[in-house]
Amino acid sequence: MNDLSQRVSSHFAEQFGAKPVLVRAPGRINLIGEHTDYNNGFVLPAAVEHAIFFAIGKSDNADRCSLISLDFEDRYDFDLADMQPLPTDSWQNYILGVVAEIQKSGRQVAGFNLVFSGNVPRGSGMSSSAALECGTCAGLNELFELGIPKVDMVKMSQMAEHHYAGVKCGIMDQFASMMGAKDQALLLDCQSLEYRHFPIGLNDYSLLLCNSNVTHSLASSEYNVRRQQCEAGVSGLQKRFSGISSLRDVSMDQLNQVQSQLDEVVYRRCKYVIEENARVNEFTTALTQSDLIKAGEILKSAQKAMKDEYEITCPEIDFMADFANAHEDILGARMMGGGFGGCTLNLIKKGREAAFIEALNEAYMDQFNQEITPIQVNISDGVSLIKV
Repeated sequence: MNDLSQRVSSHFAEQFGAKPVLVRAPGRINLIGEHTDYNNGFVLPAAVEHAIFFAIGKSDNADRCSLISLDFEDRYDFDLADMQPLPTDSWQNYILGVVAEIQKSGRQVAGFNLVFSGNVPRGSGMSSSAALECGTCAGLNELFELGIPKVDMVKMSQMAEHHYAGVKCGIMDQFASMMGAKDQALLLDCQSLEYRHFPIGLNDYSLLLCNSNVTHSLASSEYNVRRQQCEAGVSGLQKRFSGISSLRDVSMDQLNQVQSQLDEVVYRRCKYVIEENARVNEFTTALTQSDLIKAGEILKSAQKAMKDEYEITCPEIDFMADFANAHEDILGARMMGGGFGGCTLNLIKKGREAAFIEALNEAYMDQFNQEITPIQVNISDGVSLIKV
């Protein structure tokens, strides 16, 4: 066991006097394909070594549950028969939502105790929320021998975020956390849920995240707004073309034919999604051909589109991405995640990380009077049970 799994296991034993089931659920990065998942498009995420660790066991009371977050230094007790969403941004909602989805499926969950702690940076765009949902679902599945298939656990975790956290997220984050594989990205078709593991060969380069350490309050609300704008675009397209159920089914030629009938902002949102889907496929081709220069150019074009067309960046992120994309050791950089803060993803020459971080941090401090936090990422397996 590592330090975090030992920490949750020891705390569980102290609090509940029993031996728990231990689960690891990773965060994720996304190489390319932002905001395409809820449009039934393509994404290329990967699970990472940063993870949340869970200790979970049955309660002495069949109806009573206790949740302990060591990172928030908080405890929450509730009855299974009386669950309701808490105010927005409550960490408990991600767990409560999973329990509710399992119950909704007709499976039986009895009282349980859960302790968790992790090192997935919150607000970084690395999907600590999906890790919390997927780890909880996998732990309950094991504890109560529910027999839930992995893909169904992914769907339950996604719906937990919809119904309890109030964020109409796509399925990418949960899929990556549950299905990730070491040293491989996950090329996922969010319409069919077909996927394949895609080896990441970066040769003389590595992936470096730089956390802006800003999280703007717009993130959750504007995420839902973007989804509504895409749906508005689909509605307009359906009036002209048959066989369209999402932006996945739309070509740029079709979109341009109805441009005059769409709101200008809605048009730009749809244009971004259609072209981002194409960027995912272009990026995988570039990796297959070991053309990292081309891969870097795609990251740069994605950053520009997120800023100008989807409008989900912020001044801090734009500064960091522009700095990186002008730097000789960076092939390409872009914002990663839902938007309005979080991290930039940088494709950087190996051995040049420290010098780049120092230069970026100095410039960022001069501009915003704040430091960045570098995060070196290693690609890992998805959700797993920890054998003791």
